[in-house]
Amino acid sequence: MKALRRLLLLGLVPLSGCHTVLMSPSGDLALQQRDLIISSLILMLLIVVPVIIMALVFAWRYRASNKKARHDPDWDHSTMLELLIWSAPLLIIIALGALTWVSTHKLDPYRPLDRIAAGKPIPADVKPLEVDVVALDWKWLFIYPEQNMAVVNELAAPVDRPIQFRITASTVMNSFFIPALAGQIYAMPGMETQLQAVINKPGQFDGFSANFSGDGFSHMNFIFHGLSESDFAQWVQKVKAGSGELSRDEYVKLAQNSENVPVHYYDGVAPGLFMAIMGNCVPAGSVCVDNKSAAPSGEEGAMGSGHDSSGMAAMPTAQTQ
Repeated sequence: MKALRRLLLLGLVPLSGCHTVLMSPSGDLALQQRDLIISSLILMLLIVVPVIIMALVFAWRYRASNKKARHDPDWDHSTMLELLIWSAPLLIIIALGALTWVSTHKLDPYRPLDRIAAGKPIPADVKPLEVDVVALDWKWLFIYPEQNMAVVNELAAPVDRPIQFRITASTVMNSFFIPALAGQIYAMPGMETQLQAVINKPGQFDGFSANFSGDGFSHMNFIFHGLSESDFAQWVQKVKAGSGELSRDEYVKLAQNSENVPVHYYDGVAPGLFMAIMGNCVPAGSVCVDNKSAAPSGEEGAMGSGHDSSGMAAMPTAQTQ
């Protein structure tokens, strides 16, 4: 099985050019998704390859010039052939269905991670790194609640530490995608989607929006840094030496349409800003999307409870590809 997987990877190299990050990721979740793709492909090839071979063999064997081929114009049924034709695809469909069922639950982006890597469970004393992600026009804003800081168009996380992303958008739908880390997750205005992931190797990895969102869409790129714990602590100190707090007024300016925005650091974040962004009620006096008034600056916004007006928990939608 391992040899067959290696052959498939080699066969996919010409199709992917020089950039094979999807087939050689650095995060455990993306690695499991890669294995799912390969396993599904192998199962489908078990029926596709024999059918192609048989089609070529039959065409050659029963060609008009082959006088040795048996011609039986009255043949109409073979129980053995019927069993073979129907049982093989049925077994493949059952196997694919079981694989899909298990993987759908195991790789649910909302599901907390149960391991850092294969054979490496999450230590009991490790707390996930929380990152709030906002897709703006046309840039990315990353808020670190625990560190009380924010970064534009740059993201970092320690190696082998779970990351918990909460994702939303300011105006139109985008798609948050770091191929080396995990599958893409939609970022939608007025909604919160989530992604649980972990990076297992240090390095710099490309991140971008995988959903067209207007003129500046092609510039919605950022670098994701996988760092050691000490390097991450140094990076946090660099961010904390940034240029002031990301207040609500500052966010309103940042949210305006702009392209090719350079990396920018904020050494503080207005309380409740992410929930106010999701409720579209950042400016003072604005009304949140749940028809409740926005909370004053310094308090959590009306959307901060994560519930709608009736008190029922909101039902966010996530999609991973």
